[in-house]
Amino acid sequence: MTMMDWKTITIPDLADKAVLITGASTGIGAALVRAFVAQGAKVAIHYNESRTAAEALSDEVGKDVTFLVQGDVSQDGETERVVEAAASHFGRLDGLVNNAGGMLGRVTTAEMTDAQYERVMNLNARSVLAATRAAHPHLARQGGFIINTTSIAARNGGGGGAILYAASKGFVSTITKGHAKEFTGDKIRVNGVAPGVITTPFHERYTSPEMLDAQRRTVPMARLGTPDECVGAYLFLASEMLSGYVTGQIIEVNGGQLMP
Repeated sequence: MTMMDWKTITIPDLADKAVLITGASTGIGAALVRAFVAQGAKVAIHYNESRTAAEALSDEVGKDVTFLVQGDVSQDGETERVVEAAASHFGRLDGLVNNAGGMLGRVTTAEMTDAQYERVMNLNARSVLAATRAAHPHLARQGGFIINTTSIAARNGGGGGAILYAASKGFVSTITKGHAKEFTGDKIRVNGVAPGVITTPFHERYTSPEMLDAQRRTVPMARLGTPDECVGAYLFLASEMLSGYVTGQIIEVNGGQLMP
């Protein structure tokens, strides 16, 4: 599929918004940076290890409208530092996209260790709670949005060796709904996007070509998705104009692989 040119589409109320996207240097996160900047937003690009990719992305979309912030959000205190750095740089925060996450290896339950549990849950679950908690007072000043990246795995239990990842994403889906109710009085809408099998570095790292092909055959659209094909759901949920009465929802982007 060809990449969407988001500059050809205008969502007026996203202009000048200050948005933090975690896990933004590659994959879906990088596609979101391009799309939000194309709509006139200012974007904090969070990354952990992929500094070169993050710097190249900032150069591509414009250093004047982006802010690079590094941090390992699986570590205590780092997520909060990342949020505060972004809010301080822009002087405000209008939106948070909790996109950082990973499988950290395919491990069966029999092989699982307490250390593996802590690593996966800290990265995928605790970081979402920590970022949301840190961003809340900034968003509550004028209202805003939070969008959490969950996964099809939250509903189907994940593929081989991915049960812990799936469980952590189940946490993300559930807390999305809880926070939607808790923050409505602060005019903060909280929603999620659940990608299916998307061609990102995630699968390049953890999924064999044979496994990817097997997953592709379960998709009614008969192909895997691209990061750019996820972007529209996020922009829709970020826009008060388009989704002002939408909160606590999870948009599934999976080519029909799962129809809950």
